[in-house]
Amino acid sequence: MTDVQVLDIFASGMLVASKLAGPLLGVALVVGVAVSLFQTVTQIQEMTLSFVPKVIGLAVVLLLSGNWMLREITTFASNLWSSIPTLVG
Repeated sequence: MTDVQVLDIFASGMLVASKLAGPLLGVALVVGVAVSLFQTVTQIQEMTLSFVPKVIGLAVVLLLSGNWMLREITTFASNLWSSIPTLVG
């Protein structure tokens, strides 16, 4: 196994990880900014007000894109598993 192969596997893994984390982080960011703006305007400083909408938003994203996420990680793992014979030697 050469260093080029290791770096290629690492880069592929990082790409898959960023593709999977992107929608979740994006929704958490948008919901967090919206709730913070709402809290600033209304001067309500309740901790659960910032937590519950994020959890609901992330649950909705997981429900809508969970199938795609599972397919992406399964494809990556399958490709990595099938490339093992070419990596040895």
